[in-house]
Amino acid sequence: MHDHTLVAPLNPAPAPDLGTFEQRVRERLTLQAPEAIYDPAWQPDRGDHNLAPMMAPADGREHRLAAVLLGIVTHDEGPTVLLTRRSAQLRTHSGQIALPGGKIDPEDDSALAAALREAREEIGLTPDWISPMGYLDPYLSGTGFRILPVVATIRPGFDIRPDPSEVDDVFEVPLSFLMDPANHVQGHREFKGTVRHFYTMTYGEHYIWGVTAGILKNLYDRLYAS
Repeated sequence: MHDHTLVAPLNPAPAPDLGTFEQRVRERLTLQAPEAIYDPAWQPDRGDHNLAPMMAPADGREHRLAAVLLGIVTHDEGPTVLLTRRSAQLRTHSGQIALPGGKIDPEDDSALAAALREAREEIGLTPDWISPMGYLDPYLSGTGFRILPVVATIRPGFDIRPDPSEVDDVFEVPLSFLMDPANHVQGHREFKGTVRHFYTMTYGEHYIWGVTAGILKNLYDRLYAS
């Protein structure tokens, strides 16, 4: 058994009420995946290209389907988001903070099935702890993945058994921190001779940026910005 980390709050905003969160998810999201997600030529509105147009895949490039689990742990003291730190040994995005997930395989019945399978394989989180609620807007990564996030609640008390070949750490961050727009900071760095902009959310030692921060920002936009 691996003890994952619940990071102590750093001057957090008032915790979002779990009941209100769940109500907004039910009203604004659905577990019916958009049909266009299976069209390799379709480009989602949301993605790395929102802040960095040069990250949009070139015309004619096929996007690869992926799914991630945006899991909300329903602690009595306030909901948190379950995150991972990718193994430093991985070839791509090594050491970065991510949501559990990966490519949708041909044998997966749906994006939801893929997200649940990946959560079990990566961190040992089994589906009996998870209650899927709805799909967030598809997100297009600059590396060409068309990602469908599955918003779900997770009952506290689960065991975590990370696959060390994929995950170095598993931890939780309060939903209140991640849904506070004051913590949505635009960062930048040079990418192939051009300055690329992206969202960052720094919580203690955890530097959340890129795709993961973009997906969390989208959650805020859909549930709290209006």
